[in-house]
Amino acid sequence: MDMHAHDRRRFLAIGAATAASATPLLTACGAGFGGGRAAGDGSAADDVTGPFDWKRAKGRTVKALLNKHPYTDALIADLKAFTEKTGIRVEYDVFPEDNYFDKLTVDLSSGRASYDVFMLGAYMVWQYGPPGWLEDLGPWMRNSSATGAEWDQEDFFPGLLSADQWSLEAGAPLGRGGQYALPWGWETNVVAYNTEVFGKLGLKPAETFDELREIAGAITRRAPGAGFDGMYGVAVRGSRSWATIHPGFMTMYARNGLKDFTVEGGKVKPAMNSPEAVAFTRDWAEMVQKGGPPSWTSYTWYQCSSDLGAKKAGMLFDADTAAYFQAVKGASPASGKIAFHPGPKGPGGSLATNMWIWSLGMNARSRNKSAAWLFLQWATGKEHLRKGAIEHNHIDPVRKSVGQEAAYKDKMGAIPGFIETFETVVDQTRIQFTPQEQFFDATTSWAAALQEIYGGKNASSVLNGLAGDLASKVG
Repeated sequence: MDMHAHDRRRFLAIGAATAASATPLLTACGAGFGGGRAAGDGSAADDVTGPFDWKRAKGRTVKALLNKHPYTDALIADLKAFTEKTGIRVEYDVFPEDNYFDKLTVDLSSGRASYDVFMLGAYMVWQYGPPGWLEDLGPWMRNSSATGAEWDQEDFFPGLLSADQWSLEAGAPLGRGGQYALPWGWETNVVAYNTEVFGKLGLKPAETFDELREIAGAITRRAPGAGFDGMYGVAVRGSRSWATIHPGFMTMYARNGLKDFTVEGGKVKPAMNSPEAVAFTRDWAEMVQKGGPPSWTSYTWYQCSSDLGAKKAGMLFDADTAAYFQAVKGASPASGKIAFHPGPKGPGGSLATNMWIWSLGMNARSRNKSAAWLFLQWATGKEHLRKGAIEHNHIDPVRKSVGQEAAYKDKMGAIPGFIETFETVVDQTRIQFTPQEQFFDATTSWAAALQEIYGGKNASSVLNGLAGDLASKVG
């Protein structure tokens, strides 16, 4: 979520000390705390021995870099509980998403280790992992002296931990190699729709992509005459950004059995120009032309979400959170009139769904790793995430136990179809992209190609050009 404020906090914790007195703690070796090794010297987790103890790093300070987001709000509100549990203080910086990743990338690449822990998306593992910027958390997870039994690794939804695990080899599947981050919050990509316009026009949620295209066009043509002035069919992202590809587009693309890349003989080869991919992309662009927003090429998640809430869009095919925050009572003109649906199935009934995961990682150059691991363990633990889901806005829980909580189901059950949709797609939701370091450049170029096709250029020609360009960069 983009919220434009820089929130600076210094030592938000019990008995907070001044910044000057604490700064040396970020670089001290700290014998006995598992924080004395430099990157490349083996895992600092090996230094942690004896019975597990939440207080083993008492008096230390962890520095966190966070993105402005509802998950961050929930974390900050609960930091006092972390300090009471561990005796560890937390210093943190919060930046808006429009410059957060620039800040994180510059800091990691500098090797300064200004921050011990930070938020990142699972896709960022493909960029930050190969240069050695991320701590492999696997040794920490496997060390019973470092990790309490109550953390319960098996409680995470299947596929979420593996989404942050990679061998660092381009094209290699996720779920193997180092564990470079931990899932903290995530989003499925599904359809939300305005029940009022659907009722008046006698429509039902689309079960196939062809139906989705037809309904989008029908709403654009018929809604104004039914009292919904200026309403169009479906809000989907369209800006020249990698973020345009990963939600609705990639979900429907994957449900049609299509791949972004294939791996042949150890080489990663573009596949978005296959005949089937060309046909799908042409149909997607036509759907937007006939049933999407007039200024689609500028649309980000924010415009898509806002249009659903303002009754400008009859449907939204995007992150479930983008619709949820418009659907809650009093949040928007459309609240109370928004329902959720898994979205169209692919051939054979596929509900393959792409996901975004907000994760937490550790700086491989941190000199404060034992305290940082305790923080990560707490922040992704059952107690904090339960509170975040029920009292705050951790919409899609990463833990099965939280998803089964009666209080969580009562809260989310107030939104028609939300729980049912989540439970329908969760087992088929995973990262649908092929892991490779050029992910962000490749998907940004893909979004630019999609804009060209939307503008009337030949889909086959554009996608063949894209594939040729990417082959020299990725392969």
